[in-house]
Amino acid sequence: MNKKLKDLLEFGIINIDKSSGPTSFNVSDFVRKKLGLRKTSHFGTLDPKVTGVLPIALNRACKLTGYFMGHDKTYIGIMRIHEEKNMEEIQKIIDKKFMGKIQQLPPVKSRVKRAIREREVMKFQLLEQDEKNIVFEAKVQAGTYIRKLISDLGEDIGGAHMLELRRTQAGIFEEKKSVTLYEFEEALKDEKKLEKIITPGEIIKTVYPVVEINKDNLIQIFTGKPIHRDNLINKETFKKGETVCIFHKKQFIGMYEVINSSEIFAKSKFVMQPIK
Repeated sequence: MNKKLKDLLEFGIINIDKSSGPTSFNVSDFVRKKLGLRKTSHFGTLDPKVTGVLPIALNRACKLTGYFMGHDKTYIGIMRIHEEKNMEEIQKIIDKKFMGKIQQLPPVKSRVKRAIREREVMKFQLLEQDEKNIVFEAKVQAGTYIRKLISDLGEDIGGAHMLELRRTQAGIFEEKKSVTLYEFEEALKDEKKLEKIITPGEIIKTVYPVVEINKDNLIQIFTGKPIHRDNLINKETFKKGETVCIFHKKQFIGMYEVINSSEIFAKSKFVMQPIK
């Protein structure tokens, strides 16, 4: 989309490559102050020592945070094992006990309630071993604690802890399309460069199904009124409770929950009112 900078700043996302040291909040707040925005928010906390993909929502795109955060994450890291074991032996234990649906108790220092939760591990592959240091890659369901995953594995192999961790992907946001804070600051000097590093908030349409509506009743819809079936351009067959994003041509209207009553198709969860 060829959006102007002011529109991108109002409803856009910057995929930051976080360095080791600052908190996720610090990075988000740094971006906010440098751009002179009302607010920013990040899509999923990274511990201060963890590096990698940290998407930052700008202004009204902050409303989309919850819609992006629940998607899979991919990490690459280094764990240190406490006893001499070969990588193949450990991989067999991983494949047997730490793949698919697992039960995980959040760490003591986590911000969530310490109750056992089910999480899914789609990939946990050991890549390279240098004595007691092993490089691994893991793709997991959002909310999975990698440090705890390594610690739990350690209980089966005589101990293990994480040395380094980097997030390479968070949902649709990838490492190869991220920018460091240095690159971000350099882009501030050139409007065209800044435009290039901001992803339009409309990217949400690659995550959720798109439903197009006609221009009828747009004024009422922007005030939060539900989408009626006669507003739809095409006949839609979504299940009750599904989340969809509504568009009128190229204009993002908002996020909606499918109702499927006799007349009403969906009710609003977030409506993107036009800026006057």
